[in-house]
Amino acid sequence: MEDPDLTAQTILSRIRDVPDHPKKGIMFRDITPLLKDSGTFNATVEELARRLSGKDFDYIAGIEARGFIIGSALSYLMKKGFVPIRKKGKLPYKTVSKEYMLEYGSAAVEMHTDSIEKGSRVIVVDDLLATGGTAAASAELIESLGGVIAGFAFIIELSQLNGRSRLGGYDITALVKY
Repeated sequence: MEDPDLTAQTILSRIRDVPDHPKKGIMFRDITPLLKDSGTFNATVEELARRLSGKDFDYIAGIEARGFIIGSALSYLMKKGFVPIRKKGKLPYKTVSKEYMLEYGSAAVEMHTDSIEKGSRVIVVDDLLATGGTAAASAELIESLGGVIAGFAFIIELSQLNGRSRLGGYDITALVKY
């Protein structure tokens, strides 16, 4: 990282470990302490923006729920439209849906059918890359609408879960790794 006020250690020091959540054997990485610290939160969003600044894209898609927080701030800073990717059943208009496996079960995500225009380039944002299931399902949704994945951006990557391999040749930015 180039920002002298933001180091990987600073980010890591603002991430809380919550053992056995949402089920036994899972170590949940909680970013709410990072979000509460305005300096670290601002610097984290600015660092993601710096790393994405040379990329050609039209929208930032944030994955519910923490991806909404990071993605919205990033969209504002980079003057890009924001597209929500939500859990199944939460969007009020016509949707496309994709089921996927998590490290601790299964789930589905949805987008409105008019979220993006064909050919739009999209950066997908979330707080954490684990197994890559949610991110891969999000990419499939965007591509099913004719969008192009311009990359992924995460604060945290859990390297041991090898989620990067599920995202194939996509460009991936992660600020810290466990």
